[in-house]
Amino acid sequence: MKLQVKNLSKRFRTFSSNNSEYVTAIENIDLTINDGEFVCIVGPSGCGKSTLLNILAGLDKPTEGEIILNGHEVDGTGPDRIMVFQENALFPWLKVIENVEFGLKIAGLQKDKRRQIALAHLETMQLTKFADSYVYQLSGGMKQRVSLARALVMDPEILLMDEPFASLDSQTRDLLSVELQLIWSKTRKNIIFVTHNIMESVCLGDRVFVFTNRPGKIKREITINHRRPRLTEDDELKPYYREVLGELRNEISAARKQKAD
Repeated sequence: MKLQVKNLSKRFRTFSSNNSEYVTAIENIDLTINDGEFVCIVGPSGCGKSTLLNILAGLDKPTEGEIILNGHEVDGTGPDRIMVFQENALFPWLKVIENVEFGLKIAGLQKDKRRQIALAHLETMQLTKFADSYVYQLSGGMKQRVSLARALVMDPEILLMDEPFASLDSQTRDLLSVELQLIWSKTRKNIIFVTHNIMESVCLGDRVFVFTNRPGKIKREITINHRRPRLTEDDELKPYYREVLGELRNEISAARKQKAD
């Protein structure tokens, strides 16, 4: 196994004009991820999916529980776990190649070496001719390709992706879904991918973890046994889609009721 999450919980303290209280975002999360596995996490809004990803990245600390990576407990951030956010978080004052090189530069890698690595990943993303462009000159899909290249150059053990395609149009989203599968097949990086899109989860994941309404718990784990690369229009994926949707229906209803109350 590559990664173990053991009895992980996170509570936040909230304040109002009169008092304070604790809200539990995730509770008693236990999961194991095998080497080279691509897993997706789906659940209603506010169920703690992003909270879990932030804890895995070391950007937040759990209230209880532990994370074990390669047999060692994780504490804080590290180059072995890299996050790709919904918003690309690129530096607009840097060129594409400089954005991709940024982490390598911070790590102290020699200029020629980091340029070589960055160009190789830009070629993988079909962005070589845009190496000297600025971020504002790119489409949304191209920006996310740059973000992915910037993450991959660090050669992380775990790639954490928090709804990275959510703001893209459906056509671009489907194209990037196929590209991500091809990259994963080539690199065999462990990927943990959070999404609200059910079809996206069954297209991408070896397994899909369905979360309950807040506090988020793992309601069910669904294994997707289907050839790759997978396409959203593939009718053979529809039974998996219905299976995930069936698990989510009650949770989404509960989340709406909780929000209304």
